[in-house]
Amino acid sequence: MSLRAELLPKPLLEELQKLQDDASPVEVELIKGVIRKNLEKPWEEVFLSFCDSPVAAASLSQVHRAVLREGPTEVALKVQRPDIQSKINRDLSILESIADRLHERVADMRVYELPRLVDLIRRTLERELDFCREARYAQIGYGHMAELDGIHVPRVFLRLSTPQLLVMEYVQGQNLRTLNRDVLENPAALARNGLRAIVKQIFEVGFFHADPHPGNLIISGGNTINVIDWGMVGRLTPADRDEMVDLIAAVVEKDSRLLVDTLLTITAGGMDIDQRSLERDLLDILDAHLVASVSELNLGQLMLEIIDIIRTYRLRVPADLFMVIKALVSAEGAVRLIHPEMDFVAEIRPHLKRLVTQRFKPETLWQGARAFFFKLAVSPFRFPKRIGDIVEKMERGKLRIGFTHRNLEGLQSTLEKTFSRLTMGVILGALIIGSSLIITAGVPPILYGYPLLGLTGYLISAVLGLWLIFDILRNR
Repeated sequence: MSLRAELLPKPLLEELQKLQDDASPVEVELIKGVIRKNLEKPWEEVFLSFCDSPVAAASLSQVHRAVLREGPTEVALKVQRPDIQSKINRDLSILESIADRLHERVADMRVYELPRLVDLIRRTLERELDFCREARYAQIGYGHMAELDGIHVPRVFLRLSTPQLLVMEYVQGQNLRTLNRDVLENPAALARNGLRAIVKQIFEVGFFHADPHPGNLIISGGNTINVIDWGMVGRLTPADRDEMVDLIAAVVEKDSRLLVDTLLTITAGGMDIDQRSLERDLLDILDAHLVASVSELNLGQLMLEIIDIIRTYRLRVPADLFMVIKALVSAEGAVRLIHPEMDFVAEIRPHLKRLVTQRFKPETLWQGARAFFFKLAVSPFRFPKRIGDIVEKMERGKLRIGFTHRNLEGLQSTLEKTFSRLTMGVILGALIIGSSLIITAGVPPILYGYPLLGLTGYLISAVLGLWLIFDILRNR
């Protein structure tokens, strides 16, 4: 949210940005306690020196500078905040409860698939809290980025890392969020290197840093982007990558027909969608953004508006797509901090053409054909087994047939209102009869010659009766 300047006021953005690397630090003694608990050897045998002042403090962890006796080697220690796991579990339980209730009770919210979104957040955070997993992700990222100019992933020390402690190469440089652009040797070239890294991660290998905000990018030497904090990553299958290439290519080339077809494929949209109306709405968005000047064009914002449109048409947006869009928005914001005048469309177009062309290479076509004929060849052998499985379930009485009822929300609402009014009528009748019996019996206390309890019952009956009549007339 700290990157969404079009949604939130600047003071709130500045506060949210602090969660990236400038949150309130934990007391150093508590941090040392976590480190000691995760070391196999005594402190003095591992560290030659340790800096008490944190280099950065984020929402889940904080980083301290240290020197290992072995080498000696200067490292950065990423230490998990004490008790952060229990705090996250509590917050996610609250969020899960809210999401479930909204999904069940508000029909218009179901298209957002809030329970699945919360589940994605839970799985992502659980992975972020496992620093051993992050160390492995960083190694994978290092392998993918090693050949790219101007991009570096710090080396990790796996033998010293644990789920709560990550030991990595210390990088000397400036945080991108507070960077003075005057120290950059060639901002345009550095921004192109950053864009090339984004394209390679998302569209070529399908393994990408899902949180490339400015706090996770350090500029060293004026010509190198160091990508840190690999706790949150995303993965795309080859089919997912092809669809994302088509989606971005359709946006860049302003191909509304391809954009509609790709979105319906990604969202599994049915034939009941008004595709012409959807295409017109998408064209409005493309026109509004692609006529903007280079410095004003915001590809990430454009993608977010497209997501809003497909929600309007009640298409289900896959939760994984949010991860890709989040990464694109964060990465674009970071690249623009380096070179604000960068023409994103012009720079990304050659990469997209290259990726589309790769699909039609002989070896790629041969792989697809080979997979198709393999499935075709084994299908006759698998079919009898599937029939046998169905018959076996029938014999055991375990075969279940599910029915999906569509467009019954109105009937359900009508039945609920009907029974609510009938219940209210019964309660009104009981109140009136009970109040009449109390007045007839003269049960004290007495007010102006009448039992107070009976008068109160008549008053409540009158109010509820008038409200019931008004509700019936209002809804015709």
